[in-house]
Amino acid sequence: MGGKKKLSLKQMERMHRKKDEQEKRKKKEKAPALSREKKPSGIVPPDPKNEKIVGELKKMRVLTPYTVASRLNIRISAAKDFLEHLEEHGVIQMVSGNHSIKIYKAAD
Repeated sequence: MGGKKKLSLKQMERMHRKKDEQEKRKKKEKAPALSREKKPSGIVPPDPKNEKIVGELKKMRVLTPYTVASRLNIRISAAKDFLEHLEEHGVIQMVSGNHSIKIYKAAD
């Protein structure tokens, strides 16, 4: 009754050739992507007493967990903890925020 009709030999050969060509192209495209190494982000936040890191953060106009995490190559959760610790020590102060994100600036 219904269903897919059986392909002829010529049609099956064409399909196999197309699949082989597509696989070759995919392998060629993936090869350069594998040469690039991705560094794992750190779990432990940096030392808040390190003047070099604190000085770099003071240069930034706005401090959010994402910007700190991307700048210092740490996880966002570690950046949140780091910013809270800096706020406790008076290095930065919170400008605004809610339960999901907080925005800080360097203390005067």
